[in-house]
Amino acid sequence: MKRYLKICLYGFLVWLIPFVVGCALYEVRENDRILFETIMPVVVTVSAVLFALLYFGKAEAGFLKQGVLIGVIWFVINVVLDLCMFMEGPMKMTFADYMKDIGLTYLIIPAVTIGFGYLLEKRLTSKQAKAGETK
Repeated sequence: MKRYLKICLYGFLVWLIPFVVGCALYEVRENDRILFETIMPVVVTVSAVLFALLYFGKAEAGFLKQGVLIGVIWFVINVVLDLCMFMEGPMKMTFADYMKDIGLTYLIIPAVTIGFGYLLEKRLTSKQAKAGETK
């Protein structure tokens, strides 16, 4: 249970950081949309990498499976929280417009976490194979 709480907390923070940055850069969004659209995927990527590092720092096995799991959960958390903000209120967008403008950017998250999981799994398998050769 504690593991899933941590996954959800990290997923929330992966969403919160870009949301706060996006709000802080509202003037940039209004005056230079291209620059804003360039900055935000970088912020999402940095957030995903930071929390993937924190998460995988404690993991010991099943890295690829965990990478898929946290990537999917974090993606869903980010989209659901965004939809709460963007389907109503001043930004009011349709679901299709939201996905085209913002939502698909969050696919960066599982790309990062699955990549981390794959590399860590490969490293573990390589170490185990080398340990087997020395016996």
